[in-house]
This record gives sequence, C-alpha cells and structure tokens, in this order.
Amino acid sequence: MTHDAPDMQVLNVDEVEPVEVVPGIIRRRLPATAWARGWMYDFAPGAEWPEVDVHESEERYYVISGEFVDRGRRLGPGSYVVFAPGSTHRPRTETGARMLGISILAGPLDQAGVSGLDSGAGRPPA
Repeated sequence: MTHDAPDMQVLNVDEVEPVEVVPGIIRRRLPATAWARGWMYDFAPGAEWPEVDVHESEERYYVISGEFVDRGRRLGPGSYVVFAPGSTHRPRTETGARMLGISILAGPLDQAGVSGLDSGAGRPPA
C-alpha cells in the first residue's frame, strides 16, 4: 500500500492477504476509515455465505465478475446492490464470482477496527 498523501491510500487488492472465511470463500480486508470499510470477496463455484448476513449499518457491493444469486435475483458483472440497516441476505453463486463491498459504519471505529454498533463477526463486510 502506498500513501501518496496523508488523506489517500492506494493498493492492488490482489496483493492483500487472502483469508479463507469458509471453504470456497476468500476475503481480503481493504483499508478502513472511521466511517467506512471495504472488502473483496471471491466465491468459488457453488459457494454460499455460511449464515444469514444481518446488517446493522448500510452495506453496498458491486459484482466485478461471475454471478451472484442474492434474495432470488441473479446479479452479474456491473450489478450494484445497496442494503439498508436492518436488512438481511445470504449470497451464493453457481458460477463463482467476485464482489467489492463497502460497509458504511454507524460511528467511528475503535482501535480494533470495529464500529460501536457492528462487531463484524461472521459477516461479509470487511
């Protein structure tokens, strides 16, 4: 990651350390600020998020490649999805897919990188 200025971070997402969430789903945590955090997920063909994802704050994702099925809708490359606080979903894919997401936090992050309203445990955001 480079810091060209104190208010800007630049990186190549494929250089971020991948972490296996469950077999078939890889997460890359992207730089966070006090008000938002980013993440990249790669789903292998046939993968499904292991539990219902509950949003305590707003979450958005953009499908980069492949196709997700979310709430019964097929979402291909270029699809942009916004979930309101309190919403739920459980994404899956038949083909394999990659998404870039942003979680809008309800308050500043603490030193561990967790907002006051969001533990982030087991969730697709970051």
